[in-house]
Amino acid sequence: MENLVIISQIVLALSVAYVWIFRFDNIVVEFKQYGLPDVIRNLVGASKIALATLLIAGIWYTDLLLYSALSMAFLMVCAQMAHFKVKNPFSKHLPSLILLILSLFIAGFYADIIH
Repeated sequence: MENLVIISQIVLALSVAYVWIFRFDNIVVEFKQYGLPDVIRNLVGASKIALATLLIAGIWYTDLLLYSALSMAFLMVCAQMAHFKVKNPFSKHLPSLILLILSLFIAGFYADIIH
């Protein structure tokens, strides 16, 4: 099970990094569609990249994982709300929904270990 969690951490972190680094032009368009200012977009991007980095570091330092995964899950819930706000089709919801599920899976695994 631990290997599945580590794979989830890697998939989540690399997915977020890929979108926010290599597909940033799409992010700019989406945040304009949501009506959010550039400063919010930049704060969200910096937060997601920092959390992705912590998720990778969490492979070796598991104390980082619970709050990193929960914070990422919160940002993915916010992404879902933004998609609902502009009435995007389900296909636009799916990527952040999958990442939300991965975040909660990681958090759930480590919350269980802590308690």
